[in-house]
Amino acid sequence: MADENGQLLPGTIQMFVQGDSGDLRDQELTLTPPPTNSPNDPLNWSPWRKYWHAGLVLFITALTAATSNDAGAAGDGMKDELGISYGVANTAAGVLFLAIGYWTLLASPMPWLYGRRIQYLICILWSIIGSIWFARIQTVQDSIWNQMFVGASESCAEALAQLSLSDLFFQHRRGLVLGLYILATSIGTFLGPLVAGYIAIDNWRWVGWTSVIISGCTLVVFYFGLEETSFHREAILGRHVGGRASQVLDEEKKTEAGPDARISTESLNQPPDRKKTYRERIALITPAPNMYGWGIQQYFQRLYYTLRVFMFPAVLYSGLQWGAQDAWLTFYLTVEEDNYYDPPWNYSNQAVAIMNIPTLIGAVIGCIYGGWFSDVFVRWMAKRPGRNGISEAEDRLWLLLASAVINPAGLMLFGIGSAKDWSWPGPYIGLAMTGFGFGCAGDLSMAYLMDAYPDMVLEGMVGVAVINNSLACIFTFTCSYWIDASGLAGTFIGIGVLSFAFQMTTVPMMIWGKTFRRWTYQKYQRFLYLRDGEQ
Repeated sequence: MADENGQLLPGTIQMFVQGDSGDLRDQELTLTPPPTNSPNDPLNWSPWRKYWHAGLVLFITALTAATSNDAGAAGDGMKDELGISYGVANTAAGVLFLAIGYWTLLASPMPWLYGRRIQYLICILWSIIGSIWFARIQTVQDSIWNQMFVGASESCAEALAQLSLSDLFFQHRRGLVLGLYILATSIGTFLGPLVAGYIAIDNWRWVGWTSVIISGCTLVVFYFGLEETSFHREAILGRHVGGRASQVLDEEKKTEAGPDARISTESLNQPPDRKKTYRERIALITPAPNMYGWGIQQYFQRLYYTLRVFMFPAVLYSGLQWGAQDAWLTFYLTVEEDNYYDPPWNYSNQAVAIMNIPTLIGAVIGCIYGGWFSDVFVRWMAKRPGRNGISEAEDRLWLLLASAVINPAGLMLFGIGSAKDWSWPGPYIGLAMTGFGFGCAGDLSMAYLMDAYPDMVLEGMVGVAVINNSLACIFTFTCSYWIDASGLAGTFIGIGVLSFAFQMTTVPMMIWGKTFRRWTYQKYQRFLYLRDGEQ
């Protein structure tokens, strides 16, 4: 369905154009977003520059996920040395989730006005501060409030990381890219506690000091090695459009202006932009071309405009899917830490930490399924008879139906197995199934959101982060009370049913998602106008 100007709705793209022979096998992939011929366009970077930058982004995603989940490994040490009870950990986790979500929101105007680099560097500083405080805990208040800084450090992995990755790669690779992002999150989430468990054997405070050392080294590498990817494509696309994109743009201008109009090609014949120097590429701040003064007024304007994203159903849907996975994470990690040290398992710290391995294995499979395979699936859907090479954002959602069954079944299997004192392999298989949902539910739902509103990646992910971490905070505070009231089996049957219900909201999104996109089209255009305007 096209808009009133004859253009396809955002989220509906002409993924393939038919070749001269008319054979589907001869179709050519349409590049979205259209590339320019500027050497400063991240889409034109050499492969090694792209992969280096993507590697750094994925590393900080894994690192911040690890530091946000390593506090539990120090629980025994804090109780023995300082008398801080395990119950305090739930309060600290709630503070952590709130800090992640709401610092993501508060910092959201920063990448557009000052460039991407500055937010990464600030978040690494938060990590250093929070980790030092964690290593020097003396009171209950210390054990809670250091998590505010640790949570703020992870905010760069909640929305900015996805924006950076979308700067580097075309839309037809989005599933793979987000799959790698979720994989990095999974590695940090599940291996972080494992590594921290071994560190805490000798001295629990070294969990914090290790984070300080790694974060300090990361700060140095990021300052000198992370290039700025902020590139205002819309501002120069009319001047520097390369290859097929220039022809498409030219034809669109002719169509809009009428058959007798003359389209000037002078701008298309201009030489490409001057390549930025190394010093310019690692500048602490890269101001937006429409920023005036220090950008303070624009900062708060953009922050206010970002609140509009909660009017988009795709944002609410994606936030629910990813938030549910973080919420269930609290439940099974809590059970591992509270139950498996006791009979009949009598696990050590290391044995409990190793329980994260099957969850990680499931998450890796989920990332492959929701990442690389979803890109293959979307291309296959676009080539189906009657589609004429057109891809719809909702195509990706078909793959979430498998997670809607596997993820709840895994939660129930783990909870019932833990309640009935099952040993290997029942609870471990349940964790692997749960990990599969963690790996693909967030990936597929976020890829859907980015496909549906491609020019609202950062703000969409900010909305997801706020919903995600607010849900996680609520369930974190209720987790222990729910288990005490309903027992392990009853609780996990309950969250299994909730998981199924949440993921089955995919069905109405598959049916009415395009209608929602059509209804919100004017709101979307208005949002972009306000966000990118000069005022």
